[in-house]
Order: sequence, then C-alpha cells, then structure tokens
Amino acid sequence: MNPFSSGTRLRDMIRAIRACKTAAEERGVVRKECAAIRASISENDPAYRHRNLAKLMFIHMLGYPTHFGQMECLKLIASPGFPEKRIGYLGLMLLLDERQEVLMLVTNSIKQDLNHTNQYIVGLALCALGNICSAEMARDLAPEIERLLQFRDPNIRKKAALCSIRIIKKVPDLAENFVNPVAALLKEKHHGVLITGVQLCADLCKVSTEALDYFRKKCTDGLVKVLKDVANSPYAPEYDISGIIDPFLHIRLLKILRVLGQGDADASDSMNDILAQVATKTESNKNAGNAILYECVETIMSIEDNGGLRVLAINILGRFLSNRDNNIRYVALNMLMRAIAVDSQAVQRHRATILECVKDTDPSIRKRALDLVYLLVNDTNVKPLTKELTEHLKVSDPEFKGDLTAKIYSIVEKFSPEKIWYIDQMLKVLSEAGNYVKDEVWHALIVVITNASDLHGYAVRSLYRAVQTAGEQETLVQVAVWCIGEYGEMLVNNVGRLDIEEPLMVTESNAIDVLETSIKSHSCDLTSQAMCLIALLKLSSRFPSCSQRINDIIGQYKGSFVLELQQRAIEFNSIIERHQNMRSSLVERMPVLDEETFSGRRAGSVPAAVSTSQGVSVSLPNGSIKLSTAPVADLLDLTLDDAPSSNSSGGVFLQDLLDVNLMPVSLQPDTIQAQKSGSDVLLDLLSIGTPAQRSPFTPQVLSSKTDNRSRLDILDRLSTPSAPSSQVSSTGGNSSMLDLLNGLPSSPSVSVTEGNGPAHSSVTAFESSSLRLTFNISKQPGNPHMTLIDGSFTNKSEYVYSDFIFQAAVPKFLQLQLDPASGNTLPAGGNGSITQKLRITNSQHGKKSLVMRIRVSYKVNDKDVLEEGQINNFPRDL
Repeated sequence: MNPFSSGTRLRDMIRAIRACKTAAEERGVVRKECAAIRASISENDPAYRHRNLAKLMFIHMLGYPTHFGQMECLKLIASPGFPEKRIGYLGLMLLLDERQEVLMLVTNSIKQDLNHTNQYIVGLALCALGNICSAEMARDLAPEIERLLQFRDPNIRKKAALCSIRIIKKVPDLAENFVNPVAALLKEKHHGVLITGVQLCADLCKVSTEALDYFRKKCTDGLVKVLKDVANSPYAPEYDISGIIDPFLHIRLLKILRVLGQGDADASDSMNDILAQVATKTESNKNAGNAILYECVETIMSIEDNGGLRVLAINILGRFLSNRDNNIRYVALNMLMRAIAVDSQAVQRHRATILECVKDTDPSIRKRALDLVYLLVNDTNVKPLTKELTEHLKVSDPEFKGDLTAKIYSIVEKFSPEKIWYIDQMLKVLSEAGNYVKDEVWHALIVVITNASDLHGYAVRSLYRAVQTAGEQETLVQVAVWCIGEYGEMLVNNVGRLDIEEPLMVTESNAIDVLETSIKSHSCDLTSQAMCLIALLKLSSRFPSCSQRINDIIGQYKGSFVLELQQRAIEFNSIIERHQNMRSSLVERMPVLDEETFSGRRAGSVPAAVSTSQGVSVSLPNGSIKLSTAPVADLLDLTLDDAPSSNSSGGVFLQDLLDVNLMPVSLQPDTIQAQKSGSDVLLDLLSIGTPAQRSPFTPQVLSSKTDNRSRLDILDRLSTPSAPSSQVSSTGGNSSMLDLLNGLPSSPSVSVTEGNGPAHSSVTAFESSSLRLTFNISKQPGNPHMTLIDGSFTNKSEYVYSDFIFQAAVPKFLQLQLDPASGNTLPAGGNGSITQKLRITNSQHGKKSLVMRIRVSYKVNDKDVLEEGQINNFPRDL
C-alpha cells in the first residue's frame, strides 16, 4: 500500500514522521500526507474520513496548517454512529475555536446531540460546548444546558455544570437562569457533581450581585453543613488522599464560604464554628492537609471580624514558618503580610521565627521575610529589630546586602528615636556594607549630621574610628572625608566630646593621613578623590601648620589624566599659593542642609532644577539660554527675511523659546519662582562628573557668602599677566565675584573687548514703562561675522531694582556669548546703569539679520518682576 494514500493508518504516518532526520524531511512527509488527505476529501470518501481527521489532528499538533479539514469535523459530528461523533467532536475542539465562522454550522448538530437518548453522545456534546462555546452558541443552547443540570446521570449533571460556567462567563446576562438549578446542585451527595456545583455557584456570585445575595440567604447554612459532613466523614477509599477525605472539595467549599462571608456579618457568624473545627482538626503533616489549612486561614482573614479565629489563623501561619517546605513558608509569609494590617499584635508574637526566615538560604524567602520585618517595626521594637538586621548584615550573602541595607536605612529613617542613634546605626551599616548602599543613604546621613550641631564632634570622631577599620567601604570613606573636611578642627581638639565616648587623640597630621590614604587607595573612585581634594583645601585653612604638606598632596594631581581632578588640583593649588587672603572665606563651613527639602526632593515633590523635557530650555543665571535639541531650537531659524512680528500669533509661535508663557506679567505669579529653581542649574561648581553623577552633598569651596556662579578656573588665567583676556568667559554670575581676586581689574578688563571698531549704531533694543535697554553696536575689524554689543540697562522708575538678571536666546544660526554684568542692583530714576557686553557670531552673515529674544527679572520692594520681549530692529547688515 502506498504509505501516503488516504488508506494508511495513523500509526504508519507517525512512524514515517519520526523516521525523518531533518526538519526538511519532516515537512516533505507532512506535505505528501496533506495532499493525500485533500484528495480523499475531494473524492468525498466516507470510508477513511475518521482516519483522515485523526491524521489532521496529529499534523495540527506538530504546528502545520489544517484548516482545509475543518468541514470534515462537521460531517463526522453529523454522522449517526458514536465512534464517528467522538472523533468529530475531538477534532472540533482541537482544530477550531470560538472565533471560527465555521462554528456557526455546528450549533444545530450540537443541539440535536444534547437531546440524544444516548447519554455518552450527550456527554460528547457537553464536553465540546464547554470548550469552544461562543456567545451566540451560549444564547442558543442555554435552555438545553439548564435542563441537563437536572439529568438523571451524575456525570451528565457534572458536565452540564462545567458547561454552564463557560456560558455565564460568555453571557453574564444568563446568570439568573442558573440560580435555582445551582441551589439544587449544592445538595448533591455525589462529590463530582457537588464540586462543579460549588464552582458554578462561585462564578455566579462574581457576575451577579443578586445571585450572591440569594446564596447568602438560602445556601450558607447548607454549605456549612456540607463542609461539616465532609470534614467528619469516615474513611472513603475513592476520595481519600493522604488520609484526607477529598481535599479538593474541602478547598472549594472553603472558597465559596469566603465569598459568601466577606462583607456579611450574619453569614460569617454561621460559619465560625466549622472554620474553627477545620483549623484545629486538620492534620498538618501532609501536603493535602496544609492546602486545606491555608484555604481555611485565608477564609478566616477574609470574613467579618472574629478576634479569636484570626489569632488561631495567624498561629497556623506561624507553624507554617517552621515547615521544611519552602513553598509553604513562602505562602505563609505572604499571608502574614496581609494579616499584619488586621491584627498586628498577633503577628508580632512570631517575630523571632520571621527573623530566622531572613537568614534562610532561599533568596525569595529572605526577601519576603525582610519585607515582613519592615512592616513589623514600630516605635517600641525598632531598636532590637534593627540590631538583629545589622548583625545579620555581617554574614549575609553579597547579593542580599543591597536589599538588606535599603530596608535598614528605611527603618532607621522612619523610626529613629534620636539623631545619635541614627548616626550610630548608619555607621554600622556603612562599615559592614558601605559598597552596597545607594547614594541617597549617605546623602541623608550627611544631612542629619549637619542638622545635629551638638553631635558634629561625636560624628567626626566616630567616622575617624570607622574609617580606620573599614577603609575599603567607599561610601563610608566619602562621609568620613566630608566630615573631616568640615569639622576637622573638632576632631583634633576633641570638641563636643560626649560621656559615652572613649578618649581619642588625633593630631592634625593624623587627620591629613586619613585623607591622603583615602585619595591614594586603589578602590577610591572619582567622586571620592575629588571630595578628598576639597577636604584637603578646607584643612589647609583650618590647619595652617600643615598647609605645605596639603599643597604637595594636591599638587600631585595637577598632571592627572582625569580632567576633573587636574582642573581642581590646579585651582586649589592656586588658591593655597596665591590667594591666602581670600582662602578662609572660600572654605567656610557648609551651611546647614534642610532635612525637609532634601526629603521632598528625594520623594520627587521638589521640581528638578533643570528640565529635560522636549522643547524646554535650560536657564543659566544672568547668561544665555541653552536650548535643548528639540524642534523649538528652530523657532527663530527663519526662512523669510523679515523677523516675525510680536502679535498674538507670533507670541504663540515663540512661546517656548525661553520656557515661559507670553502672558502679561501680572498673570504669571509663579514665573519668578520657576526662574529661581531654573537658576540652580549650576548646582555645585565643584561637583564631580556629569549632572547625573553629581552629589548634592559634594562640599563647595565657595561659601554661601560668595557668589558661586563664576568658575574658579579664571584664577590661574587672571593671575598670569600674559594670559589674554579673551580666554576668560563666564556663563553667569556678577562681576563682583572678580573683586575676590585681590586687586585684579574689574569687569572691563575681564570681559572680551578685542579690537573694538568704530561704532556702527546705537539701538534702543527694549523699552517699557519702567526699563530701557540700549545696545551700542560695533563690528570686529577683519571679522564681519562678529558683532560686539555694549548693553546698558536704565531704570526709569523711582524704585531701586535688586537681583537684576538678564537672559537672552538666539536661533541656531547665531552664537551668543555674554560677559558678566557690571552689577545686580539698578539705581532708581536713571541715576545709574548696569552694563553687560555681548558678542554675536552670525554664521549666515549677509543672508539673515540678527534677531534675539530677551528676558529680564528683578525685584522691586521684595516683589518679583519679569519682563520679556523680542528684538528685531537690528541693522540688516549685521
């Protein structure tokens, strides 16, 4: 016989497919077999129809398309014989699903089979309907299913109940038709029918509140009686599993009782006794018993309040924690996390067992137990629990230390009774696992230390001791370096020594030794090295006798390959050698850091200083605006010769250029506040790395009394007479900062004034009722692309303007450089002015003229004022 003819048996085809050595051979065999099946289907040969469909099902399970055989399923279902119907229904369930349009053709055949006299054929139809029933079929066949729920054979009733579950899921509106038949099923003695009836009852309660109310009133007592009978029933070998009578029915009954008792006090009262009986009499040495106990506990925790039952349930969970099965312990921890919100005191009794789970070898149990311990902490037990977790930190696995340190920090931050205890606990964490803590942990510790003025000496001495023994912990080193730089003299002089401290003698040289060892350590990263340099600079003022040694240490990094370290070493070396008269003011102690502001910023409630959203500009104080690489950068890259007018439509067109709305000043009460937060973009001038790497607690050399908006790298350049002044530029700040340079010329010699040519013109660039801005324009000789502008601001009102800041933005074909302004206070009545120099390079000189958008902010009588406008009246040949 041809192995690929329609007459071949299924086993022959399977043998041929399994003999294939490659996927290509298999595809060839399947292709030939499918061709033979198609030929047989086209010949409409009924003799081999059932054999062809069996082959198609096997081919379908291999993943090959078999849609051409779907009609064969319908033909077999319509056959009168049971064997043909059986293979037809099997193919129907396997080859089709409820989305197939062909399924509509089989509805009538299924209806006829549901009314068949042969119960096995009825069972086939119910089985198929329960698997692939669609919403349309459910509506058409629901009456037959409802009738079969009262069929004489229990197997048919069971299958009808399962089919009803699918029907009410597909068409919830039909739920009311099944309420009364289900109530009858709940009185069944046959466990198979009873368990399907209970499941159908649970699904009806989910989709219909009327059904839920009906079952609460009519069926709660009956279900309680059924559970009592099952729990107390004698040994029955057909239902026995590990000595437990039908645990599956137990669990289903407990689940439906949970649904009925939740939110209903009367129903909860009626089931209290049986729940207590199940909880106390069920054996826990077998897995089936543990499953019943877990469902019983979940039911007890879900129904209405009963204090005694809940204590019993939590005690069962406590026993689960001592089980050797990790799965049981895990689900117990999960349930205890839910139970702690209901009865915290009962969970607290198992605290010791929960802490032992934190030390478990299974990582999932460790993590879940740690989460539970965090929920257990309160004001009364915070110290012993923290001590246990800190002790375990010493022996915990490296991959677990990160989670453990984060939880300890959260506990200490939330429940710390006093700051000295907070400092002690965090020092223990940093000493044991400093390399695993997040940056926010040591940032917060520094904030707490700065706010505890009476503990500055204690903190710096404790850190000095800790860093001697745990110098490999990077974050501990960073905190210690910061504190030694700030409070080094308190370390040496034993200032603020507490009674609980042991005597400690530290010399100035010892303090510097710690910094030198740290900065030269192989594990010291860029941030730590930069912090060491800053701490050394501060100690050079506090320890004058060691100033030369400090200068030598800093000087070793003037040739560093890391630009950040090289620049700071050069700057700090210049301060120590050439600017002793201003060094003490530069390295004054950091101001107290506000704890609430830091906490709010960490939580995300404080807006970021620099926005990175699309179309938003970054404001630089008293300087130009750097536009983000968004389409807004092209707003002034005009294709027309004429600049846009400042009418309403133009205002909308340019509204995002300076990250402000073009509304009247009186309508923008929050604009100035946004300007202030935006001006924080410079952050700390001595911070390390990119903005993403900066620490908000990197110590500043500049004190709060000094304008920190000017770069210190001008120190060396200005200190060298031969350095051309054109190298000096600033993105912000006032020229008063330059007075710190010990008699150096002020802003006229600092700003770039190379080769001023003859005046081109004078333009009133901006004028309002209170302010006038005048531009005196000149050209750079030999460089027609560059325009030099002397800006002069005049106050037309009778009030003095303070905190004066000027900002400007230009399109991308222009490059704008702003020199520092001559001051930040503008006298009243035109009795003085503020001047500022601008340089504009036009890359499209002769094609496009200059255009600029400006914004001016100042204070009048402690009120913030913002003025803005567009300048498009520049001479066209610029």
